[in-house]
Amino acid sequence: MKTDHRGAGTHRKCRGIRFVALQGVLCVLFAASAFAAEIEIRLQHDDEAEQKTRDQLQRILHQYDLKKWTFTEKVLIDDQTIPHSHPVLTLHTRHLRSDDQLLSTYVHEQLHWWLDQKIDHTRAAEDELRRLYPKVPVGGSDGARDEESTYLHLIDCYLEMQADRELMGNDRTAQVMKFWAGDHYKWIYKTVMQDEVMIGEVVKKNGLEVK
Repeated sequence: MKTDHRGAGTHRKCRGIRFVALQGVLCVLFAASAFAAEIEIRLQHDDEAEQKTRDQLQRILHQYDLKKWTFTEKVLIDDQTIPHSHPVLTLHTRHLRSDDQLLSTYVHEQLHWWLDQKIDHTRAAEDELRRLYPKVPVGGSDGARDEESTYLHLIDCYLEMQADRELMGNDRTAQVMKFWAGDHYKWIYKTVMQDEVMIGEVVKKNGLEVK
């Protein structure tokens, strides 16, 4: 009787592929865990909501490899202010029920530090966006605090969407962007989604992609 070793060979090959894949997953988790330890998280009031948000953020930092998207390692959680990037990256506590929204907010504020590091490129991109969008909303729920900030946020929110896709996939990113478009910077997020290709060309042309 002849023995067919093809099945055994295929089985060993599959086991090898699974082992390599598992090694890859473990490497990512180890890298994320090591990086998470480098992030300094402080609480403004040390109340329950801030403590829970800190724990939530730490869990996210261990779950995702955010090194590519992190440009400052100091984070403050303050439940009495809106998120902002400078002088210290500050998060609030409103996203306790949504890891995706907190992750996206963290990336958004980190990206402001990236754009600040490349300020000349950012200003050049803003000038191009002024020609594309000569009239933009300011303040309220549609725009940012001033005209310059609205143009800046077209870049930042575009990069946020790209980062979210890489981190959480297309479907979850679409849900987060849809939420933001009905929550704040409404015109900005709607425009980023509607004119993604055009804004993306401006971002790439000016060397603002995060690689």
